[in-house]
Amino acid sequence: MILTFVEIKDAIIMALTALRSNKLRSGLTILGVMVGVSSVIGMAAIIDGLNGAMDQEIDQLGSNIIMVSRFKSNVDWDELTPEQRNRPQIEEGEALAIKENCPLIDGVAPQNHYYVNGGNEAKFKNRKYVSPQVIGSWPDYIKVNNKEISEGRFITNLDNQIRLMVCVIGADVRETLFPYGEDAVGQQIRVNGSRFEVIGVMEKVKSNFENSEVNQMVLMPLETSKKLYPWDEALTLFVKPRSMAVMDQAMDEVIAALRIHRKLLFNQENNFALETQQQIKDMIGNITQYIYMAMIVITSVGLMVGGIGVMNIMLVSVTERTREIGIRKAIGAKRTNIIIQFLTEAMTLSGAGGVIGVLIGVSLGVLVNGIIGWPITVSVLWITIGFLVSVSVGLASGVYPAMKASRLDPIEALRYE
Repeated sequence: MILTFVEIKDAIIMALTALRSNKLRSGLTILGVMVGVSSVIGMAAIIDGLNGAMDQEIDQLGSNIIMVSRFKSNVDWDELTPEQRNRPQIEEGEALAIKENCPLIDGVAPQNHYYVNGGNEAKFKNRKYVSPQVIGSWPDYIKVNNKEISEGRFITNLDNQIRLMVCVIGADVRETLFPYGEDAVGQQIRVNGSRFEVIGVMEKVKSNFENSEVNQMVLMPLETSKKLYPWDEALTLFVKPRSMAVMDQAMDEVIAALRIHRKLLFNQENNFALETQQQIKDMIGNITQYIYMAMIVITSVGLMVGGIGVMNIMLVSVTERTREIGIRKAIGAKRTNIIIQFLTEAMTLSGAGGVIGVLIGVSLGVLVNGIIGWPITVSVLWITIGFLVSVSVGLASGVYPAMKASRLDPIEALRYE
């Protein structure tokens, strides 16, 4: 069936004329398609914004970080084997082994996070910061995590060796404890009841979510933390290779150093886990894929309802225009012309709903991401898919009414009242 440009143009003009003559009915008909498409586009924009925000949060750790822990971040705790449950914790000895035996490593920052029952607390006079992130680490923390000091200094090896009661606080902690512009450096604060001298303040970090750990933290030398909380032995190691170019070789060095330190035999599996930022991003991407699938299933209901609406309206249109169809056939219109006319009208109807749905979906995604503070992303791919799906819904829904119209007997159609 070969169509000429004139036939297509005439079919579109007739379709638009039919839509204009029944504005309310056409608007109600495209409502389902519009809701379905706008939901797809809006949700896709929001999920893309979430992905962008997560990527930015992960990138704040630094450009090239290897994280060494007991288990991977996506571990299923209910599916652990007995061997995995008996894995030893990551301790300071592993950090020393990496630092001494891995020439491609530029820095190592072991970290622990301590929580007291009821939440951590930092106090200065009558001011209190509730639930700070209490962290113990090495001087390499600031280099490995690519952070800056805005006031004072960071902890040193000497602070760590002699277990000084000193700390570096985050920007939010500083604003709460010293809200009137007082010098924070040199002040004595209490952290969970223990007295510390503030030696530095971290530069404020912008976060896409409620807040950044760096802004909320009280960081002390790792040995000081071990002295105060000797039962809290579990560490996570943040390891920085010299460059991204040597990332794979650096990971091999870290694995070799840890296996030797843990005295693992050649046929034994690693009893520790290594992760990079890219692996975490991929893991988050896999999670959002399931969200995409759920979104498609849910929004397809709206499109299905919209398709049923288009088919019903087109069937009504066939009945209302029976005499018109008879006249067109009487003056020489072929079945093909009738089919094209009604298919074009159905596709124009649903396509109009798709265009409106795209505009609403894009506006919704931009608005939500803007309010939350996530990156504003509009996927051309999803816009294209949304519009094509809306047109396809019209095509599928218009086939039966178009075939029914094309089979009408012209004589009977002319007699129709």
